[in-house]
Amino acid sequence: MSSKTQHLIKQGLLKSPPKFLETGVQYEVVMGSIAYGVAEENSDMDIYGFAIPPRDWVFPHLRGDIPGFDEAGVQFEQIQQHHMLDKSARGGKGREYDLVIYSIIKYFRLLMDNNPNIIDSLFVPRNCVLYSTAVGEMLRERRHIFLHKGCWAKFKGYAYSQVHKMRTKVPEGGRKAIIDEFGYDVKFAYHVVRLLNEVEQILIEKDLDLARNKEQLKSIRRGEWSQQAIEEYFSDKEKQLEQIYLESTLPPKPDKAEIKKLLLECLEHHYGSLSECVIQEDQALSALREIESIVQRIKK
Repeated sequence: MSSKTQHLIKQGLLKSPPKFLETGVQYEVVMGSIAYGVAEENSDMDIYGFAIPPRDWVFPHLRGDIPGFDEAGVQFEQIQQHHMLDKSARGGKGREYDLVIYSIIKYFRLLMDNNPNIIDSLFVPRNCVLYSTAVGEMLRERRHIFLHKGCWAKFKGYAYSQVHKMRTKVPEGGRKAIIDEFGYDVKFAYHVVRLLNEVEQILIEKDLDLARNKEQLKSIRRGEWSQQAIEEYFSDKEKQLEQIYLESTLPPKPDKAEIKKLLLECLEHHYGSLSECVIQEDQALSALREIESIVQRIKK
């Protein structure tokens, strides 16, 4: 089974991809309206995923580079391209793709920050997973370790952004047609409600079902909510979520050590032994360092 990225490369639609991407993709999912259960017949395909670059791109010291001394060597953070029209899709009807593939390192960092788009990509329903290797499955199985109370600030910030766009963004193209029909941009509106509903689930249940409120979101996209109703929903829900945040039993911040351990496990599964790449500190030595740190603080 090949990844959608590989297909788009072979079709000549993805421009200037690094060579490793043909075999380095580990996880790809459909995002956007399809993942949220509100897609229409002509909905675009928004694809998110991550790839593992070559070993010496992740660990540049293996090629002799000294960070801060040598010029930055070859590296990869992400590749992103929009509006790729695959005319062969849907039995010749064609389909447009938007694609973003991250380096596993950046993907982990964004997950740890509880970036809403990236958190969503790890919690999509199984039928939205287009491609997943053993590494992709390792990450999905452990996805809950990334959730922490910092999600509230992140999701709230994204919701504020959608409200601001709903109020001020000058419409263009298809967006103008939406406003002409409904009086305001219902796409921005449904994202406001979606983000607030998602973070509520995370704070209370420590889990996320992206399609749970699909009927509510569909009704917003059909224009059954006024802009004023959206504004009131946002205001009321924000107040509720501030209290829910205080009562949530999620950890206050990410467990960086546990997340780093999972990252190294993923890399080791892909590369083989990391003995030349990473020095794993002995537990006893780590404990001694901690004791020494405590002693120094007491002395001060």
